[in-house]
Amino acid sequence: MTGAVARSRQREIDIESESTMASEADSARLRSHGARELVALFHVVAFHSAANILVFSADGVCTDASIGLCRLLGVSPKRMIGEPLSEFLEEKSGAPLLPGPDQRDLASIPVREIVLRCSNGLKMAAQCAIHPNVWPEHHLLVLPESFLPAPLTSCEPDALSAWSLDYALFLTSPDGRIVSWYSGAERLFGYAAEEAVGKHDTCLLPDLESSPDSCAQDSQCDPTNVLSCCEGLRKRKDGSHFWANVVSKPLRNDGGTLMGFARVARNFDKRQERMEWLRRQRGRIRPLPAEPHSAGLVSITAAGPPELNPVLLEMLGYTPEDFLSGDLQWPDLTPPSFAPLDALAHEEELLFGASAPYEKELIAKDGTHIPVLVISGLLRLAPLRWICFAQDLRERNRVESLESTEPTPSTGFEEMVGASASLKRVVRQIEVVAPTDATVLILGETGTGKELVARAIHRLSPRRLRPFISLNCAAIPTGLLESELFGYERGAFTGALTQKVGRFEMANGGTLFLDEVGDIPLDLQPKLLRALQEKSFERLGGSKTIPINVRLIAATNRDLSQMMEDKLFRSDLFYRLKVFPITTPPLRDRPEDIPVLARHFTKLYSERFGRGIQRIPAETMRAMVAWPWPGNIRELENFIERSVILSTGTVLHAPLQEIKKEAAERQGSSSLERVERDHVLKVLRESGGVVTLAATRLGLHRTTLNALMRRLNISRKDI
Repeated sequence: MTGAVARSRQREIDIESESTMASEADSARLRSHGARELVALFHVVAFHSAANILVFSADGVCTDASIGLCRLLGVSPKRMIGEPLSEFLEEKSGAPLLPGPDQRDLASIPVREIVLRCSNGLKMAAQCAIHPNVWPEHHLLVLPESFLPAPLTSCEPDALSAWSLDYALFLTSPDGRIVSWYSGAERLFGYAAEEAVGKHDTCLLPDLESSPDSCAQDSQCDPTNVLSCCEGLRKRKDGSHFWANVVSKPLRNDGGTLMGFARVARNFDKRQERMEWLRRQRGRIRPLPAEPHSAGLVSITAAGPPELNPVLLEMLGYTPEDFLSGDLQWPDLTPPSFAPLDALAHEEELLFGASAPYEKELIAKDGTHIPVLVISGLLRLAPLRWICFAQDLRERNRVESLESTEPTPSTGFEEMVGASASLKRVVRQIEVVAPTDATVLILGETGTGKELVARAIHRLSPRRLRPFISLNCAAIPTGLLESELFGYERGAFTGALTQKVGRFEMANGGTLFLDEVGDIPLDLQPKLLRALQEKSFERLGGSKTIPINVRLIAATNRDLSQMMEDKLFRSDLFYRLKVFPITTPPLRDRPEDIPVLARHFTKLYSERFGRGIQRIPAETMRAMVAWPWPGNIRELENFIERSVILSTGTVLHAPLQEIKKEAAERQGSSSLERVERDHVLKVLRESGGVVTLAATRLGLHRTTLNALMRRLNISRKDI
């Protein structure tokens, strides 16, 4: 029995020994294979467009350099790699630029004063930090991103860790045991290599119960992904916590078996503040034009030239041959001021797989800057590859800009803004009739610019140097309209203490514009007709005939033909006025003019109120184009004036909820009820608001029409 127990125990010892030997062999293979993968992973994480970093060996030879630093020095990465550091930079004191003692505390890494040697012969003083042995025999040199002349870095925290991130590189087995632990990890977490190796990576996590925001255990990352990234709290050896960003990559042998994980960890305590600030600066994405456009696409690898699709090549003016040499890289096409936003997008790619859309500029071959909307993503395929979509924003910016691209109006038509076919037709009619003395009748809805047409006719006529007198017939009480038109003699009626000159006499030799001519009382129309036919009149209370030489322009928003049939307007006066009719189109029939008018009024009221408005958002412009504007140009002008008053920055903030609410109310009502209400209103307006006349035309009793008006919510102010 004792012998059997001894043999069983020996077998257990042999199995444990074999397992230990296998584990040690697996760890050795992981360390050998993982060292190269760690370097590749470090390159993916650290070498983004805004980073100013390089890696050099123990003998002072540059082994890698970021695009940002190469651009700062004016050399290509190929030119830097393999060259001694002394070719590009030196310590300010003249001493060799070698790392100091291998410190384990990031705070004790000193800032070095150096001199950069640019390819154009210029020298620049700078600060840098050197992190020794980020991986064996290789040191990391970091320059602050403040070398980028961008306002986006102006609020950077001053702490060294805000720009001089240390990189903790280490390897773990599939079950989470630490296999390799490099100097950067010692500095970041406080554990020496001999203390960390063999520990489970849960020693780097805080108590999950007390830190619910911590991301899942590093050992539980998805081994099927090429890369995985998480952010959360991590714990140092001394028990203190910091916000960490950890990027992991699964490592496999040739047979596809999982060997372990390569990991790169960074302290994001300060960087998190900066990234949140950049996200706020990035702001809300403005809407794109409704018309579809092809997007530019670029494919980028860790090594090799970028591949641009034909749309992007045409947008920037490059050819595929421009990128074949590898000297021109994708980051070279971004102005330095946008590099921090690219760095933020890079971090989002690592964390989420793709960046949020953001706006930036690209440098075309001719040096011009092209605004684009960019979305970049990290493909989950081997070898690692990034893609970036770029949408041209020049058309959207042109639409939003207040600087109109429309042709300058002709002389005499400065107040008539637009380029639609219907407006051009009106302009041609004005040009035809203006040189004559013919009477003009301008028809159109309220707010369509009938008085502007009258003024344009006067400016282009031979009478342009003579007076232009206007009178709104609807604004004058019925009993006073005659005296306003023809004047009166002293003593003509009680209170007529002096002689008064009427509008006809004031306009002698010039132009008389009668607006709302349909509101002239029926009993006054014969005297107006006689004055037009005889070209003379008598003042009220006078007997002397006064000759006049006046060109008459009349305007109305009423249907004079219908009023003539209803015996509300004299037919002979109607035909006397309708010598040359011009119909002004409603704004809903010329929607292509709304953007031009909106820019015109925005610029006008922005200057009047001392605002610095420079653009109208595309979303606002689309909403205005879609709205029918029942009040026509007058309603649009008042809406823009109110919007300018409400705007405090460079962007017009229009109260779109007003027109959206009204549109919803209009759409919510039944079609039959809306048609019925519009018809009743039309008849009431043509009847001058007289309910009895409107009821007769509608074939209703007066009380029935009153009840109908209450049901349709029609009040006097609507008429």
